[in-house]
Amino acid sequence: MSSPIKASQGAPYSRILGVGGARGNRVVDNAEMCTIIDSSDEWIQQRTGIIERRWVDDEQDVLTLAIEAARKAVERSGVATDQIDSVLVSSVSNTRRFPSLAVQVASALGLPDPAATDLQAACAGFCYGVSLADSMVRTGSAHHVLVVGVEVLSQQTNFADRSTAFLFGDGAGAVVIGPSDTPGVGPAVWGSAVDTGEIIHSDDFAAAAAEGVNPRIHMDGHQVFRWATGFIVEKTAEILEAAGLAPEDLDVFIPHQANNRITDAMLRRLKLPESVVVSRDIKHMGNASAASVPIAMEALLESGEAKSGDNALIIGFGAGLVYAGQVVVLP
Repeated sequence: MSSPIKASQGAPYSRILGVGGARGNRVVDNAEMCTIIDSSDEWIQQRTGIIERRWVDDEQDVLTLAIEAARKAVERSGVATDQIDSVLVSSVSNTRRFPSLAVQVASALGLPDPAATDLQAACAGFCYGVSLADSMVRTGSAHHVLVVGVEVLSQQTNFADRSTAFLFGDGAGAVVIGPSDTPGVGPAVWGSAVDTGEIIHSDDFAAAAAEGVNPRIHMDGHQVFRWATGFIVEKTAEILEAAGLAPEDLDVFIPHQANNRITDAMLRRLKLPESVVVSRDIKHMGNASAASVPIAMEALLESGEAKSGDNALIIGFGAGLVYAGQVVVLP
């Protein structure tokens, strides 16, 4: 009989040790947006809550944003760079197949020989990364994992579509996840609606390149809104149940920053106490897809609205259609 395979064993639990963010330098308010599309400030705010969004300038791109956010997260975590042994980067904005953004971020930070790979789960990508990092730390395949969500969606925006062109922003958010003696990352509630991929999709990159243009995002906003305010609202409630928490045990709610009306629908379903801090970062950021949750997390901590040790429910949902979320303890 052959010998059994040795299994790795890691820490009993994991938690977020530090968070960092980076936003596009260019502030584009609704007045400027309405010089590009036929709309109005009032209409945009009523439908989404967006007042302005952040776009990259000529000195920024998907990689520089990812590096800036990652560097801040590592510094704030107190973890030495030589202790970061894995990098996960979620993005739908990288126009190069390889090398991965994860490898390039690791190189820029001077990380020695980390496991490094990119994820592609759109707006759910950061929460996918958090769950994978939690499992890696607890199984012993990694000790400290850098998770980054980064997007430059302004360069993929379809400005011919006035129903979606005002939505998107550019930014990056990152966390370092490491070992913990107490639970800091709850069970993931995640999945996909596999027959709905075309509801949110992009042009084929190769075909767009052949035409000399950037691939554009296409979205059926009405179908997405119905999915998010129905199915995703139910899944948000399941995240609390999976973590074994009641609504009154929650301190912070950080949903994907897609639309304030979707956030409102979630709040009605969850019946959260008024004491729960709710992120509305979309007002000044727009929808930054995989970056929206960690950027919003950083903003709440920096403003003092949230504090270290708070229980926060996070969830992302979007193209795929995919979703993922969990309860985390804030760093």
